[in-house]
Amino acid sequence: MQRVCIRSAVRVTTGLPARPLAYRRGQDRKSSPGDPHGDFAASTPEKDESDAIGAAARDQLRALVARIERLEEDKAGVAADIKEVYAEAKSMGYDTKVLRKVISLRKQDAHERQEMEALLELYLGAVGEH
Repeated sequence: MQRVCIRSAVRVTTGLPARPLAYRRGQDRKSSPGDPHGDFAASTPEKDESDAIGAAARDQLRALVARIERLEEDKAGVAADIKEVYAEAKSMGYDTKVLRKVISLRKQDAHERQEMEALLELYLGAVGEH
């Protein structure tokens, strides 16, 4: 993901050079004729563009946050549904711990599962449990 500094974007879009360090720190500096920055209080065009870009960024950020919140709600709903299914399985007499292991194993690729089982056999044999 690319990060964009809003102030840099304004400078790029307006074609203005970077401000001198003294100006960025808020120190007084006299404007000379032809100075593209002019007086700090008189630099409203850059502020207006910055506000416009800032408003667009705020709207975009709000939309992203709203989408994430909706997805989080959906995720919570699905988690609650899964919990209910496990409770139902438990009430029918199934061991939910084993059921979770079955679900976990089914997610794995068959080759990956065989490899894990072979390593498990090897390790159990090494410690004398098999």
